[in-house]
Amino acid sequence: MTEQYDPLTLYIDGEFINAGDRKSQPVFDSASGQVLGQLPHATSSDLDRALISAQRAFETWRFESPLKRSEILRRVAVLNRERADQIGRQITLDQGKPLAQAIGEVVASAEIAEWHAEEGRRIYGRVIPARSPEIRQMVLREPIGVCAAFSPWNFPFNQAMRKICAALASGCTIILKGPEDSPSAVVALARLFHDAGLPPGCLNIVWGVPHVVSLHLIESPIVRKISFTGSVPVGKQLASLAGLHMKRMTMELGGHAPVIICADSDVERAADMLAPYKFRNAGQVCISPTRFFVHDSVYERFVSRFIERTKEIKVGPGLDPATTMGPLAHERRVTEMLAFVDDARSRGSEIATGGERIGSSGNYFAPTVILAPDSRSRLMLDEPFGPIAGMVRFTDLGEAITQANSLPFGLASYAFTESSRSAHLLATHLQAGMVNINHFGSGPAEVPFGGVKESGYGSEGGSESFDGYLVTKFVTQMN
Repeated sequence: MTEQYDPLTLYIDGEFINAGDRKSQPVFDSASGQVLGQLPHATSSDLDRALISAQRAFETWRFESPLKRSEILRRVAVLNRERADQIGRQITLDQGKPLAQAIGEVVASAEIAEWHAEEGRRIYGRVIPARSPEIRQMVLREPIGVCAAFSPWNFPFNQAMRKICAALASGCTIILKGPEDSPSAVVALARLFHDAGLPPGCLNIVWGVPHVVSLHLIESPIVRKISFTGSVPVGKQLASLAGLHMKRMTMELGGHAPVIICADSDVERAADMLAPYKFRNAGQVCISPTRFFVHDSVYERFVSRFIERTKEIKVGPGLDPATTMGPLAHERRVTEMLAFVDDARSRGSEIATGGERIGSSGNYFAPTVILAPDSRSRLMLDEPFGPIAGMVRFTDLGEAITQANSLPFGLASYAFTESSRSAHLLATHLQAGMVNINHFGSGPAEVPFGGVKESGYGSEGGSESFDGYLVTKFVTQMN
C-alpha cells in the first residue's frame, strides 16, 4: 500500500494552484517505483503572473521593517519544527533518503530561518567622512529586486530554504523552481511561509520543463538576480544566459571532493567518520567525499576499516527504521553508477565491495569501494554523485595536494592529520571553498557555503549569503 502523499501545487501570488487543465507529470516513489502524485506545470501565463506578483510585492516588501521580516521568519522556524515529521516522511517517499535523515534535514533547516531572521536586522550601511564639512557621504545596502532561484533534488528542503530566507531577509522577493523529482518539500515550504503570514507575491513556487522555466524567468527584465544549485553543465548554461542579461548570480555547483589521509592521522577514527558520511543520502551530496588519497604507510589499515564500515550499511526503503542508506533518487542515477563501475573495471581497478544494483525493483545500488582507480578513469575525473568511493595511495603530501587540486572543481575538501604543520599546509593549499580538517564543519547556517573554480561562486550560507541579494548605493549630499 502506497503511503499518503500530499497534493502538489503551484504557489503564485499567495494562492495554491492545482493542476486543473495544466500539463502535469508523475512523481515516483524512489523505493518502489509507484506513482505518488501528479505535479502541475506552470503555463506561460502562470510564469508571467508570478513575475508580476513578485515585482508588485517587492515595491512594498523592500521597505518593510527588518523587524517585521524577522518576525515572519521566526514564525516559519516554529512551524518548521512542528511539521518536521510529516514533511520528512514526504521527502523520504519522493527523494528516497532514510526517514531519520529526512526529518533531520527539515529540523536543521529551522536554524536557517532563525539565523536569517536575526542577521537580516543587521544589514548596515556606513558613513564615509567627507573632505568638506558641508558634504555628507553615505553607503546604503539595498535589496536587488526580484530573484529567480532553482533548487536541487538531493536536499530539497534545506537548499530551497537557504535561497528563500536569504532573499526575503534582504528585502527581495523570489520565484523558486524546485526539483520536479522531489517536489513535496518545496510545496511544504510554501505552506510554511504562507501560514507564517508572508505577504502574497513575496514567494512564488513554479514547476515545469526546467529549460523552459529558466529561460522564461531569466530573460524577464523583472528578474535581477539568479541563484542556482545543481550540476556544472547546467550551471554554465544558466550563467551564460544570466550574463547575457547582466544579472547577478549565486552558483553552487558540483564538487567531487578529495580526502587526504595523512600518515599521522587517527586512521580508525577517520575511517569510522568517513564511511557513513560518504554514503549519507546514497552519496548524492555535492560535498560528498569521493576521491580518497591515503598515505602509503596507513593505506591498508584505513581501507580495511573503511570497507568494514561500508559493509555495515543497511540498504533498504527509507521508511524502514533499520535502513541507513536508501535508494538513489531516480533510475538514471543507477545507470550512471553502473557506468562508473564498468569503466573502473575495464581499466584494471579492483571493486573491493559493492559495484552492483540491488534487487529488481526500486533504485537501489550497493555502497561501492574501488581500489587504485586509474587517473584517467571516470571516477577520478567526473563526480559520480552516488555511493562510490575511490582509494588511491600517496607517499608525499605535496603530491597528494596536487592530485586533489588537479580537477576543475573546488567545492569541499577533507583532510585528517595530527600535525599542525600539515594542517596549515592543507588549509593554505587546498583549492576549495570549504576545507574540513579532522571533522565535518560545512553546513551550519552561520558559515559560508560555496565553491571556487567550476564549483561556482557566491555563498549560500553565513553573512556572505546576503551579498548576492544586496546592491550598494553611494549617496553624497551637500547641505
